[in-house]
Amino acid sequence: MGLLLKEGIDFDLIKASILAFLSIGFLLTLINLIPTFKSRLNNYSLQLAGLIGNTSFLGIPIAIALLPTKTINFTIGFDLGTTLFAWIFGPFLLKKKEGKNKNLNFKEFSNALFNSPASRGVIGVCILYLFKVDNIAGNYLWIPARIVISLAIIVVGTRLGIIIRSKTKIFKLNKGTKYSIFCKLIFFPLIIFFVSKFLNFDHYQTSAVVLQAATPTAISTILMAESFKINQEIAAKILFSTTLISIFTIPILAFLIKFY
Repeated sequence: MGLLLKEGIDFDLIKASILAFLSIGFLLTLINLIPTFKSRLNNYSLQLAGLIGNTSFLGIPIAIALLPTKTINFTIGFDLGTTLFAWIFGPFLLKKKEGKNKNLNFKEFSNALFNSPASRGVIGVCILYLFKVDNIAGNYLWIPARIVISLAIIVVGTRLGIIIRSKTKIFKLNKGTKYSIFCKLIFFPLIIFFVSKFLNFDHYQTSAVVLQAATPTAISTILMAESFKINQEIAAKILFSTTLISIFTIPILAFLIKFY
């Protein structure tokens, strides 16, 4: 809410949200329709980990540090689209793997939509706009918003510390896990790059969405895996590996984007 009120909801934010939401949905569908992809990413845990990025905890701080403030709405928008998709369809897909709730009915969809952190933020902003107190609230919420963004990095580090201290052999990766890591850090950012060029995004707009797409796997994938007791070890390994490898891949992608 603090970020949205500070920068405002505009067409750039909506455009980036739609880009993230539809790109993840399209690629997830494609993976399950094409046997070659399906055989390599053969469960929803691998697929979600390969497409849902840590845009909130790492993506936004990275964008604030590296890009002009005029691109912040592209960054926030991509985060909103990613978060909406993750919390609307993530639990449904994981439960579907268990053989429960085969069909996503309207009630489930509505609950997932309005319980999403992204939806709540947007609804809160709309209410403040309605009562015309958005400027006042934005000034008050901007300071804690920046603090929370900074502290979010500590949350990631703490979570990774717990994973490292566990008895899981974190570097013992099977082929499916390796393909998921490749998809998250290389394939998905490249897809977003080409789509951005097709949509005539400028250099900074392209950088904003590609860097969000290149973020490591989101912590939400672990939360969902633990909640439904499905592939927790896989989710933990991918989270740890992508976070570690992204230290190198994100700067490389940022460097390469400068030449295009």
